[in-house]
Amino acid sequence: MTFTVRRSPRRWGPLVAATLFALASAGHASPGSAAVDETQAQPELQTAADVTNADGLETLVSDYETRIPTEYTIDSWEPFAEALTAAADVVEDDSASESEVADAKTELQTAAEELEVLQSTFATITNNTFWKDTAGNPIYSQGGGVFKFGDTYYWYGVHYRGAESYLANPTKKYDDQVSFVSIPVYSSQDLVNWKFENDIATTSTSLGRLGGTMGDAGWIGRLGVAYNENTGKYVLPVQMWHPAHEGGVLFLQGNSPTGAFTFGNFQPQIVNSPTQATGDQTVFTDEDGQDYLIFSNSEGRARAFVSKLRSSDSLYAEPAVEIGRDSSGREGNAMFKLDGKYYMCASDLHGWNTSVNYCLDSTQDRIQGDYTDYYTMPGTQMDYSHVTQTGFFITVEGTVQDTVIYAGDRWADFAWNGIGYNQWVPITKEGTGIRFHSMSQWQFNATTGEFRVAPGNNYILNPDIQADRIIVSNVVGWTRTGSGGVTNVNGGANGSRFALQVSNGSGVRQQMQVPAGTYTLGLHTKGSGRVTVTGADGTVHTLNVSSSSGWTKRELTGIVLPAGTATVTVTGGSGNLIADQFSLVRQGGTDPGSATRHEAEGSGATCTGTIDANHTGYSGSGFCNGANADNAYAEFTVQASAAGTASLSLRYANGGTTGRPGDLIVNGSIVATTAFASTGSWTGWTTQSVTVQLRAGANTVRWDPTTADGLPNVDYLDVAQAAD
Repeated sequence: MTFTVRRSPRRWGPLVAATLFALASAGHASPGSAAVDETQAQPELQTAADVTNADGLETLVSDYETRIPTEYTIDSWEPFAEALTAAADVVEDDSASESEVADAKTELQTAAEELEVLQSTFATITNNTFWKDTAGNPIYSQGGGVFKFGDTYYWYGVHYRGAESYLANPTKKYDDQVSFVSIPVYSSQDLVNWKFENDIATTSTSLGRLGGTMGDAGWIGRLGVAYNENTGKYVLPVQMWHPAHEGGVLFLQGNSPTGAFTFGNFQPQIVNSPTQATGDQTVFTDEDGQDYLIFSNSEGRARAFVSKLRSSDSLYAEPAVEIGRDSSGREGNAMFKLDGKYYMCASDLHGWNTSVNYCLDSTQDRIQGDYTDYYTMPGTQMDYSHVTQTGFFITVEGTVQDTVIYAGDRWADFAWNGIGYNQWVPITKEGTGIRFHSMSQWQFNATTGEFRVAPGNNYILNPDIQADRIIVSNVVGWTRTGSGGVTNVNGGANGSRFALQVSNGSGVRQQMQVPAGTYTLGLHTKGSGRVTVTGADGTVHTLNVSSSSGWTKRELTGIVLPAGTATVTVTGGSGNLIADQFSLVRQGGTDPGSATRHEAEGSGATCTGTIDANHTGYSGSGFCNGANADNAYAEFTVQASAAGTASLSLRYANGGTTGRPGDLIVNGSIVATTAFASTGSWTGWTTQSVTVQLRAGANTVRWDPTTADGLPNVDYLDVAQAAD
């Protein structure tokens, strides 16, 4: 069932009157009047929004009515249901004040953000492709950000005309096709499947006091969205260059995350920045809800700043604090926070093209405090941040771990540098620092924050030789071997821009960490030579490349590799060997992207014992602490879409000194015995996996202890059916 609250129709008369009054009063600014007085502009704008803000609340209520109580923990559902009922009452009250509407909206979103789902899944993120929304249409979103309001992620960006050209034919360069089309917004619960919601701003969106529309601007880009608790509005700062007003920060505002946004303010220059406008900018929201503009100065972009958005309405960037400086310039400035430390990262200043990530770390517990000097983020060197430049970051506070997603832009003025505009990879803590994990395919669980490598991942980095934006003699990610010539050349396979060329007596190699398995090596070649894959055990697998004048696809299958370091070596033959589109992919296995999580405290599980929460590190709202008895079982009801093989992964903790084995019983038959060895402590969670056969529909999966000690503490069961 769904949770339904009563709701009455809105009254539209006051809205129409207020809107007409605001339009009549605003008038048009004369040319050159870019420096709008932000303190005087707001009363008229606020009057026009008196009623529509309540409509925004009604939109949220309608959305949250669709939530199903049985999908969430009781403890998180009850305060959400109370906030939803209270918000619905405010919607019905035509006399509700703006502050009451804003408070109801804030409380509803806060309660929704705290909802805890009982089941969660891993979903697959595939890079190096053009992404589509849930309706099958292209996602056009550049230079924006993803922001979580309530229990939903919203992705805002700019749709440029060049994105359409590049999608239609990604084998050529499209200079200067950055004419503004719209600002679309997409929504998602899992950060993988995105639903198109609306174009919240278009070329016909009014520029208010400035006169004209956003279609008159010469540039619109680099944006973010902040929710203001005082006004209950969503504020979108975006760069704008306009022939009559030059550069500055345009502030739009809306009454719901997906409704139409309207003009709020225009700020030509931020105090303490040496230049008008900003170089690049993003929005960062701190854990206390305060929003900041992260930016560089527009000319030279040598200086990085943090500016607080005005608390009262978020429509003005307060005096900025400089946090870093590099004379060579940085672009793509963006910030995230992980384990209490702030990180600001940016790219080389060379025209939206690929780059390592340069980062600053906070040395104090203050966003506008002191920072380190720039350093290169580990993991971004081998393929220049997965052939991207810095776009923005998404911090996911999961029930198991916190993970930061790096959202890289691959558009470079649509400059022919690889397939797909958006490339997302995880960032994690490593020791006292952070690490970038470049992957072509991976799975992510937006509830738990966990990620893992997907079966389709290509373990070779810079496989398409696209990371170097010019002709070079040392191709990034590949180490030279021998004494002959090595370079990248124009004209790759299947219309790509570059390929690798090695001459007779020369070559390159790349080392990568791989899990044990059987792999397939693939590439396209012209000329002759040899490619080898050497495993961590020293076994060499050789692909001899016979001479060909045109591009030919080559493949070597059945490469058995142990876990550890594998080395791919490319050597030229009697003439030049030209190679492109390398791949080293693990064969077979199940797709973790189809995994469904079943919490031990969920409605479909049975715990012969108690649901406890006294040992940290568990997922969801607790774990099953089984009784110390040989009949104290843990059971799950599992749905299978079709009969076949499935991987069961049970997360458990055993703080005892000996194992606590249990028989695995599927649909009444014992199929395996799992050891459940000691994990060293009751907070030392680990996973034990087994492959079983499931029938289509409902299945009973049960672990029966085989000793009087009972089972270990059980956190959850992940079920992944084999890929078709």
